[in-house]
Amino acid sequence: MADADRKAYPLRVDASLWAAVERSAAAELRSVNAQVECLLREALAGRGVKLKAPTPRKRGRPPREAKE
Repeated sequence: MADADRKAYPLRVDASLWAAVERSAAAELRSVNAQVECLLREALAGRGVKLKAPTPRKRGRPPREAKE
């Protein structure tokens, strides 16, 4: 998913809820942002809302350039 395809949204939540999301994210080795997105997707799926799977983001080092 390209950054242009992502929507930034300010979110105000209770401090105890935020702490719980942080703990959950740490336990699953995710950022808090990724954890919030995952929780939202799970909640929507539980309500029967069908979403297309997110496009995985490229990770790791870029390939080496060929030397001529």
